[in-house]
Amino acid sequence: MYPYSTQLIQEDDKSAILRALDDENLTQGWRAREFELAIANTCGTQYALVCNSATSALYVAYHAIKSLLDAKSPDEPIFAITTPISFVATTNMMLANHITPIFADITPSGHLNTASVREILTSHPHRAQIKLLVSMDYGGRSVDCEQMRQLAQEFDLIWVSDSSHAFGASFRGQKLGSQADVSIFSFHAIKPITTAEGGALVTNDECIYTHAQRIISHGIVKGRAWEYDCLDCGFNFRMHELSAALGLSQIQKIESFIAKREKIAQFYNQYFAQNPFFEILPPSQDQSTHHLYPIFLHPQFWAHKTSIFESLHARGIGVQVHYIPIYSFRLYKQRFGEMSLEHTQRFYNAELSIPCAQNMEYDDAKKVGDIILDVLDSYKQQKGL
Repeated sequence: MYPYSTQLIQEDDKSAILRALDDENLTQGWRAREFELAIANTCGTQYALVCNSATSALYVAYHAIKSLLDAKSPDEPIFAITTPISFVATTNMMLANHITPIFADITPSGHLNTASVREILTSHPHRAQIKLLVSMDYGGRSVDCEQMRQLAQEFDLIWVSDSSHAFGASFRGQKLGSQADVSIFSFHAIKPITTAEGGALVTNDECIYTHAQRIISHGIVKGRAWEYDCLDCGFNFRMHELSAALGLSQIQKIESFIAKREKIAQFYNQYFAQNPFFEILPPSQDQSTHHLYPIFLHPQFWAHKTSIFESLHARGIGVQVHYIPIYSFRLYKQRFGEMSLEHTQRFYNAELSIPCAQNMEYDDAKKVGDIILDVLDSYKQQKGL
């Protein structure tokens, strides 16, 4: 089975974990702090905070922002414009912090559509309470950071970038992380580098960083000797030393891992050019991590997508769909009612993520490509598409 994405763990990674196991502190040791410094250095930010997941990092980011906004306007509701094409954690953590998501439509690349965002900002009945703009770097390809920053400045919004797919990616030659007010990265096992589970928050805002740092560790501030105080209702969202050890080993390989994924993606770009079954994303000048390599089935295949999915899995191609629109889930229907966005629905109907990982070789990619084309050709012949 070729999964749509997977980790690459090597002997030096294993050795790093074993060395961490020999240390006295398996948690709250020096490795997590060193990993934070390495992340901040990679992203060009003043602060980085590692957590036990990107979901935790999202939670503390929203918590810190809400605290700052509440201090200015207590009891005023807070709304955030975001994308429906993301993993549900992006908005679940808003709900957990009493922030209401408003879904904008997307571009063909899976990013927030700035025209849709602007329409909401000028016409929504709660436009005065919209305080956040939350974008997502779909598949590891950056949003247009200049457009996002312009919107955030024009409408006085705090810009949060869910860059869970995109650690190591670039926009206009600059590594992602410093463009938004807060950026979130994931180091889940299938991301370009991994800590098994894990994530990070990066920012240049000291207030957001300090608040988030407190929330990941029970809301506690330490005093002299044994003394400490609890200022917030916090959690244990800390990253332990074994994950940090793996992260410190993996982060040294981020450029080589991305380069390998880039080679696989470029192979697919050429191999699938002008095929009769699906579209691929157009090339970008910005460096993607290629966490996902999405293909977009032509409309005649949409009704057969489930069968195509199952046929590919039966042939050893572990495709996936990214994503079911968040507003389609029962929780969101119950809270906000039924909705549908034209470009989001088309994206969902068409999208399949195919295998792309740093442990693949050209022969693997060709095998994947051959099977995908063969399966789709079979459906075309059988169904008369």
